[in-house]
Amino acid sequence: MTDFAQALTAQPFRLLTRVCETAGSRLYTTIGLFMELVIFIGIQGSGKSTFYRERFFSTHLRINLDMFRTRRRESAIFQTCLDVKQRMVIDNTNPSPEERRRYIEPARAAGYRVVGYYFRSRISDALARNRLRTGREYIPEKGIRATRSRLTVPSLSEGFDVLHYVFFDEDGEFQVQDWRVNFPDSSQTH
Repeated sequence: MTDFAQALTAQPFRLLTRVCETAGSRLYTTIGLFMELVIFIGIQGSGKSTFYRERFFSTHLRINLDMFRTRRRESAIFQTCLDVKQRMVIDNTNPSPEERRRYIEPARAAGYRVVGYYFRSRISDALARNRLRTGREYIPEKGIRATRSRLTVPSLSEGFDVLHYVFFDEDGEFQVQDWRVNFPDSSQTH
């Protein structure tokens, strides 16, 4: 384990150990809640990063390829999180089962609960939201369309413990629904 990983583990595990000693039979539940990987799936401009800030900012570390710039750096942070049992969100597009597998397999091997959030979004809506971005956050339209062409609706058979649908309601608020196999995929339109 790296010095960085050891430093991160020192305090959280002392706290976790104290909680577990006093909780007795809640040990498994506490550890189970502590080890969770959340994977976002959706095209650029579908609201993934905003959803992270609203729902996971204070409980999960955000891992995003745009932040770390290289797969090597992203992988190092991901592995450190696994080593220290840190809850995390993979905030990338993750359009294909192959791309999701790089996170799911190691996380399951480490005993993590794996939760997927599929962001349904019409391409026209995503492009409109993208036009509001500036600087490096702006994605060329052809990049969004290319991601959309590779987007595969996730399946529990990929190794997810739970899947959810995320979409905007008519008031522009996020709505989360439990996974249904035959849920209409509105991202297919326009």
